[in-house]
Amino acid sequence: MQKTKRYVLGVSGASGAVYAFETARHILASDAELYCSASAAAKSVMEAELGSSNLAELLETRAGLAPENLENFKYFDNTDFSAPQASGSFNFEAAIIAPCSVSSVGKLANGIADNVFLRAAETALRMKRRLVLVPRETPLAPSHLRNMAYLAECGAVILPPSPAFYHTKNPTAQDLIDFVTARILSAAGIEQNLVKEWGL
Repeated sequence: MQKTKRYVLGVSGASGAVYAFETARHILASDAELYCSASAAAKSVMEAELGSSNLAELLETRAGLAPENLENFKYFDNTDFSAPQASGSFNFEAAIIAPCSVSSVGKLANGIADNVFLRAAETALRMKRRLVLVPRETPLAPSHLRNMAYLAECGAVILPPSPAFYHTKNPTAQDLIDFVTARILSAAGIEQNLVKEWGL
């Protein structure tokens, strides 16, 4: 019987690799298992934006997580369809694609699940599980908007990384990243303490 909560994280090639890093860090800190895969383009973006294409390495060197938390990080090649999260029989609490390219949005909206994280996202839709998509593109074309609207109708949470500026005075870049990360975690049903509820 499954006791430890499981989450799936897909990392696409859009800018915003820091959202994948922060989301992974907080999920693992909650003692949950995280099943992750990243596209080839995502690895290039991580190298450019975070200094390494290896998310496991980044979590070990920059996140300061305990060894037992890092043991819960399960990484699979994005073309490895034997990965657990590629199967509909694999139970998980939520799937997140952060950042999510508009190409991935378009594929998912049209039933093209040709990599591991899109298979997991498709499973989330058909099994009525939580699915959080973090599309990082601007401005948006009509096709992007139509695809996002359709996926929202199917049950996905469309969560553009649009930070607010009201939760702290003179917010730093990290404050703005934390705001978006908090929204991602909340949408996935994960308790977070990065941003307080309004009025508390």
